[in-house]
Amino acid sequence: MHVPQYPEVYDWQQWLCWRISGAEGMKKSDLPFGSEFSPSQIELPVVLEIADRNGGDWKAFEAEIRATYFEGHATSDYNRAKLANNTKLGMIAYGIIDRDANLTEFGNELLGLRGDETALYRRLAKHTLVSLHGMSLVRCIQDMVAAGEQVNLTTLREGLAARGIHYPSGGKHPSIMRLWLEKAGVFVGSRWHIDPHQIEDILSLNPDEFEVLADFTPEQRAFLRTLANMGTSAPQPANEIAKLAAATYGVRFPEKSLPKLVLNALESAGYIRAEKTTTGRGAKPFQITPTAKLVTDVIEPLLEQLKNQTDPKLLALLRTPLSEILEKLEDKDRYKAGLALEALAFKIMRLLDMTYVATRLRANQTGGAEVDLIFESARLIFSRWQIQCKNTARVSLDDVAKEVGLTHFLKSNAIVIVTTGEIGSEARRYANKIMADSNLAIVMLDSGDLAAIGESPATVIRAFEREARHATSLKRLNL
Repeated sequence: MHVPQYPEVYDWQQWLCWRISGAEGMKKSDLPFGSEFSPSQIELPVVLEIADRNGGDWKAFEAEIRATYFEGHATSDYNRAKLANNTKLGMIAYGIIDRDANLTEFGNELLGLRGDETALYRRLAKHTLVSLHGMSLVRCIQDMVAAGEQVNLTTLREGLAARGIHYPSGGKHPSIMRLWLEKAGVFVGSRWHIDPHQIEDILSLNPDEFEVLADFTPEQRAFLRTLANMGTSAPQPANEIAKLAAATYGVRFPEKSLPKLVLNALESAGYIRAEKTTTGRGAKPFQITPTAKLVTDVIEPLLEQLKNQTDPKLLALLRTPLSEILEKLEDKDRYKAGLALEALAFKIMRLLDMTYVATRLRANQTGGAEVDLIFESARLIFSRWQIQCKNTARVSLDDVAKEVGLTHFLKSNAIVIVTTGEIGSEARRYANKIMADSNLAIVMLDSGDLAAIGESPATVIRAFEREARHATSLKRLNL
């Protein structure tokens, strides 16, 4: 039975209400806790044997871990005990032991490999990559490098958050994961350099397949996961698979356009064979057969990693350099241009060191022409920023009024409107009135600002400072 780490929320407004209510602070991390469970502090074969000796008695397990690795630390007894406890918690998070320090099935598998460290670390790496969001970490780093971004713990945290992967502030989760993957050769040389051939060797799967899976829509992923979980190689009716997927994962499938919106992409990627039956009277559903490519022990866990992550079409743009995104704004396809505008707004807010919170996509209603982002900042004071992207010739008063109306629900302090066109005079006058009469700030960036940012990203500061000075003049106190 699937137990989600998050509430099963399929509407962005419900999700944001849940987050604002404070439940976000209690959710589990998407990356496993590591802390003292690190190859720089313990030896995996040894701690596996300690767990084997003390399974069922977690106090004895912690005592031996403490005596083996932390007794010589120049700190208090309490802190030495805490270090041993952190080691236990890390092994729990990595699925190696349970809370009573009993080895899990996976832990016993590792124990059996302790005499062959190459095989041992490769098996841990496979588990980490497919079941603990390791591939999400790898792809995030590769995307950042492709986009020309510097990779460090600060930028990596932001990059993972942009992809829907979160872990506690100040946590060492990605660093510990990198160290374990390094033991298997996934990370080599410089700190964040990745060897894709080693990943392919460990998974028996081309790592580019993870990007293929990431590019699938939620409906396509749900359909594929359902078929994989059915565990049969016999043909199954497409409509029955869709019904089960809808009930299991809470997605909706179009009855008449299932082949076009779901099946065609999965068949083109080589995961299914879809055959139309023609015998008998009336319309017959496609018969779906999984291919050998789907019947593998890594596909379903990889799909699980992608379940709550950022929209796949936006992910492709996040790994694109700023200059190329600006070029895509000119695309005649309004859907592609709209996605490029969202990615541009995303990168603009990242330039200002804002923290990504959520994406509201309304592609079905708008053809991708307008989308919204939500960012937050905790520098000096807390602020929430809602970003409206308009791929239209002119921003109207109604566009601004709609965003102002949402601020009460979203508890926003600032609105940023980014447009490839111009700001209408009525829209500007209305924004001025709102800023003069409330504590809201409304920032407006037009096509000229976007062109300037494209030539020199640092000019984003000038645009925001200009808007800030304008807001200051409207809010001046008459003392």
